[in-house]
Amino acid sequence: MWIEHIEYDQSDGYLRALYDRVKGPDDAIDNVMKVHSLRPHTMEGHSALYKSVLHHTGNTLPVWFLECLGIFTSLANACDYSVAHHFAGLSRLMKDQPRADAIFRVLQANRPDEVFAGKELALLRYVQKLTAAPQTMRREDIDALRAAGATDGEVLEANQICAYFNYSNRLLNGLGVTTAVDALGYSPPNTDTLADWRHV
Repeated sequence: MWIEHIEYDQSDGYLRALYDRVKGPDDAIDNVMKVHSLRPHTMEGHSALYKSVLHHTGNTLPVWFLECLGIFTSLANACDYSVAHHFAGLSRLMKDQPRADAIFRVLQANRPDEVFAGKELALLRYVQKLTAAPQTMRREDIDALRAAGATDGEVLEANQICAYFNYSNRLLNGLGVTTAVDALGYSPPNTDTLADWRHV
């Protein structure tokens, strides 16, 4: 990364408490969190948002599909970090590597209609448009999602995934964060507690 950061074994106080919350196996801290270490309060906000939109039991869309929405958003932003992490997460969730690979290929080629249809395809196209041209969004975009079978709550979930990944992608690309030394594919469990970060 292009700015200074504090390693786990050099941390104390508030930062150590946050590191202890988000750490993975062997006290590993993913670079996406470590990059916040000079301003730990931003790590707390980031981790709460991430857990809320992707790993909270209040969401109703399947987590594997939320991962697809995040990957598609990150591909649009050319954020290699998020794509690598979340494809690893998708693969772990699906437990079907050929299917995960097929999904990744169509998302990367911008041909989601080869695997997805109906509501899922409409939500993928929504996050793509919202990422690439947010100023062009219209009420009709939401009407189209409803017509494809999405509830307003599901639309909100997709919107929040898209907004979160656009934030995260710009954090990562803007500060030169890479996956070096990160363990890919781990994530917190789906619970209703934002502080629950036991990696699975």
